[in-house]
Amino acid sequence: MAGRLRGLITRLASGGLPEGFAGKLAAEENVLAVAAVRGGGHLVATSHGLWLPEGSTTRHVGWHLVSKATWGSGALAVVEAEQTGTAGEAVLLTDQPTRRFVLDEPGKVPQVVHARVTGSIKSSHRRDFPGGGAWFVQRKIVGRDWVVLQVRADRGTDLEAVRRVAAEVAERISVARPKQP
Repeated sequence: MAGRLRGLITRLASGGLPEGFAGKLAAEENVLAVAAVRGGGHLVATSHGLWLPEGSTTRHVGWHLVSKATWGSGALAVVEAEQTGTAGEAVLLTDQPTRRFVLDEPGKVPQVVHARVTGSIKSSHRRDFPGGGAWFVQRKIVGRDWVVLQVRADRGTDLEAVRRVAAEVAERISVARPKQP
């Protein structure tokens, strides 16, 4: 109950959700910033992630799955990562094509997105591999008490080599994930 009340107060204080918003926020999810997207829909930045317009609906992307977000020339460019597998306790990611959202009145959206994406990163390291390289990033996932190791390889990189090293690194740093019941 307290979480729902806090969420309601935060939504009202931040201007609330835009009319026609098709997403369903979690009880403890708070709206941090909202901006209308030219051509329709809204970007809604919350404590849990970024809600992206998808035609007549919206889709939630957790902060830990936003690989990159940049603001420039009146648009927010967002690169979302997709989980493509695991290597031991490490999560393997592949970046999706950049999506660009033109915002005539961005408000706090660019600052909030930047703060949340960078705030989810606990450490990052780049390593070269045959055919390219890979980023090893430890990230906090909202609502969980542990950090996950994410590994994102460049196109053309030897994925088997990346998998072997990712599994070894995850084991060495003891990436703690609770066992599922």
